[in-house]
Amino acid sequence: MTNLSKGDKAPTFSAKDQNGEEIKLEDYAGKKVVLYFYPKDMTPGCTNQACNLRDNFDALKKEGIVVLGVSPDDEKRHQKFIDKHELPFTLIADPDKEVINAYGIWGPKKFMGKEYDGVHRTTFLINEQGEIHDIIKKPKTKAHAEEILELF
Repeated sequence: MTNLSKGDKAPTFSAKDQNGEEIKLEDYAGKKVVLYFYPKDMTPGCTNQACNLRDNFDALKKEGIVVLGVSPDDEKRHQKFIDKHELPFTLIADPDKEVINAYGIWGPKKFMGKEYDGVHRTTFLINEQGEIHDIIKKPKTKAHAEEILELF
């Protein structure tokens, strides 16, 4: 779906987190960043993915990895998701899909025989120089942290 590749400069962005604070990719210069895109807070697959990252957060942090989640949900819904599942990382609200479109992961999907446009679950591993180190196009929601640690 995305036209970004390993080695490309990661598209910069500025968006609000769950607290309404502005988040910019440049804020994380010199750090490894996991930028994971998911369709919707509180859904089964997205909850499994977020909880897997939560449960392995210390291992990710130990490797110097910052986790940022992005979905089209608004700040309030992100805060509810964080509170309900005790998520220790930042969620970026992207209701206008500016970040989602910059990374090229919005497009046609199929679910239960229906076609619609939505977010393609995708994770970008961004290195300390702001380049795409790797892309996980169909992450395993229940073993996502393990995939990240293998590649980063």
